[in-house]
Amino acid sequence: MNMHPTFSQEQTPGRLVTGWKLDRIDRASLLARFPPLFPDVVADHVTLRSGTDANTPLPLDQRGEIIGEIDDREGVQALVVRIGATCVREDEGTFHITWSLDRARGRHARESNDVIARLGWRPLAELIPIRLHPARF
Repeated sequence: MNMHPTFSQEQTPGRLVTGWKLDRIDRASLLARFPPLFPDVVADHVTLRSGTDANTPLPLDQRGEIIGEIDDREGVQALVVRIGATCVREDEGTFHITWSLDRARGRHARESNDVIARLGWRPLAELIPIRLHPARF
């Protein structure tokens, strides 16, 4: 697995996301445990900060825990993640993995935080440890 961030020539400075890519093995087991509810499966990253650039430092944490889940029954499904001792990001959003979407209904991954803020989330009975790889994308 390539652990180094990659950038395409088309990416504009200040338009990158800094965060973590979900470990591929963990992703596969989570997909079996949490079947996607909507046709467009994302299930690949946790955002720390948007609007970053190639000079933004990568996060140090490499472990997290799935602590909850949410779906709005209208096209957005997400898993809530705790990193360190918190699930709250610097921008007051919630660490999460957008799990699945229904893009045919016009839904986008950026809506996951709005859904979490509006509906809250369901805690899991058992926390699920995950491996995270610091990245820019």
